[in-house]
Amino acid sequence: MVAAVGYRVGPVAGASASGRGLVRRRRRRWVRITAFGVTGLLVAAGGIGWAVYAKLSGNITPDEAAAAELARYDRERPTSLVKDARNILLIGSDSREGSDNARYGRDSGTERSDTTILLHLSAGRDSATAVSIPRDLMVNLPGCRRPNGSRSAPRFAMFNQAFQLGGSACTIRTVEKLTDIRVDHHVVVDFHGFKEMVDAVDGVEVCLRQPIDDRAAKLRLPAGRVTLDGEQALGYVRARKTLGDGSDTERMERQQRFLGALVNKVRSNDVLLNPVKLYPVLDAATSSLTTDPELASLRGLYALVRGLRDIPMEQVQFLTVPRESYAYDANRDQLVEPAAKRLFERLRTDTPVVVEDNGPRDGSYGDSHPGPFRDPAVTVSPPPTFRGNTAAEDTCE
Repeated sequence: MVAAVGYRVGPVAGASASGRGLVRRRRRRWVRITAFGVTGLLVAAGGIGWAVYAKLSGNITPDEAAAAELARYDRERPTSLVKDARNILLIGSDSREGSDNARYGRDSGTERSDTTILLHLSAGRDSATAVSIPRDLMVNLPGCRRPNGSRSAPRFAMFNQAFQLGGSACTIRTVEKLTDIRVDHHVVVDFHGFKEMVDAVDGVEVCLRQPIDDRAAKLRLPAGRVTLDGEQALGYVRARKTLGDGSDTERMERQQRFLGALVNKVRSNDVLLNPVKLYPVLDAATSSLTTDPELASLRGLYALVRGLRDIPMEQVQFLTVPRESYAYDANRDQLVEPAAKRLFERLRTDTPVVVEDNGPRDGSYGDSHPGPFRDPAVTVSPPPTFRGNTAAEDTCE
């Protein structure tokens, strides 16, 4: 009877296809589906993010051999004087190894540092100073470990022979002996990596004061503002005999201006704030890098450069170490003293460096002059001014 009554009674709440219980069940079902979906997306995104991180980090080759060699000579290396200031040696290798680099010449089994720049980052990350070291500069090379395991004898030779003899470790030790500045990190990049970086930012604009027709560099460009792709950019920064006055000094100044334009392009919002553009830039920037083990990951690189985006472009400076023709060979260079010592001392002590586009090439500065509101009998030496440029300068103006 109860059962019969039960069947005759109208639909019980929660048992009917149109009851509120079904609504609640459907709501719970959608909550579960949504939760699973969101969780799946997060897992997928996390997996993609980790895959991207692993891919970019995996692009970087840790220079374990250099780290071991530098540890061997750690006691004789300079001591860092200013906490948080960093000195990074950037080495552009002229290696012809591999199909991408073979077109630039025969692979003789050796490579030299085609471009070497000592980059000083101030402790407060309010300035960055990049100093080019001429490849033909005559210097004292230490005894270095060759690739075959033997050791070279110390010698007086061109600077870029250091990389040929003992790779990045020998170059670092040579720079440290030359400048008495501790090199905290180093980065080696080859031709292919440079080209890929330029292409990843859709080219870099430069200003040419006259047309270029250089068969050796495979360059044919009009005067005025020109956007260079990777291949053109490589020819532009490497050309020597047919551009400008044909000197290595002029070539280094051209490289510095190009790097300033590249820094501007990379820091522009349409690159840094656009993931679609940023990934290929990061992929290109890391694909041909060999660095000290501490920098050989995205985490390491980020820890170093995270404060660089706040540096005003006027404080991103480029200059060449004070140099002149070598006394015994006009085709070689030697340091100009005491200008070079003044420059190295300012970098070592994290003291600001002043550059001017029309400044003296040798880094000398004017005579002492009375300071403002001081006794004329008391003279104060102004800071040395070096010939150079900043990333903020427009070469067409």
